[in-house]
Amino acid sequence: MKNQLTYLALGDSYTIGEDVVESESFPNQLQHQLEAEGLSIATPMIIAKTGWTSSELQEAIALHQTLKGQQFDFVTLLIGVNNQYRAESKASYREEFKGLLQTAIHFAHSNPKNVFVLSIPDWGVTPYGMKSGRDLAIITTEIDEFNGVNREETLALGVNYTDITSISRLAFSDPEGMIAADGLHPSAQMYHQWVVQLVPIVIKRLK
Repeated sequence: MKNQLTYLALGDSYTIGEDVVESESFPNQLQHQLEAEGLSIATPMIIAKTGWTSSELQEAIALHQTLKGQQFDFVTLLIGVNNQYRAESKASYREEFKGLLQTAIHFAHSNPKNVFVLSIPDWGVTPYGMKSGRDLAIITTEIDEFNGVNREETLALGVNYTDITSISRLAFSDPEGMIAADGLHPSAQMYHQWVVQLVPIVIKRLK
């Protein structure tokens, strides 16, 4: 039997797959697609919770006893939408995100090439966003600005960066196909499109 590769997924509701079944979350879909490509991947360890900001993810990692001393073959990181939603500053997000990147690299055997960052989706184009009373143009602008921060810090450390924000904006014209029943979070179909973007990048590093 092949040695199983280990996978740590860090994030918020977009990582746990809020309002889809567990197997349809993007970490689990990524595991299954990588196995279809001939890799053996252990069940992902997922450290994520709906509503978490970057600082709350940092705190949770620090308190997570089962993570202590562990190393993983690869790590994904997707965080920041709740910073934007709560109107937290981009300056504080930058510092917290840099810390999370360093943490992710540490967990990936100190190899930045085995860390995979995803950009923040645009929740403003969802049915929930459109009914929220918030200015949708401001949401889009701020999501782009937060993504500018995480992209800059990711590339500065030589970490892989995947832009899935443009995929998230397809929900504007196809909310039934791309958004879960709650009207806010991605559907299994949208997560599948993220995974299609990720698989060749991850395979290139792990094979």
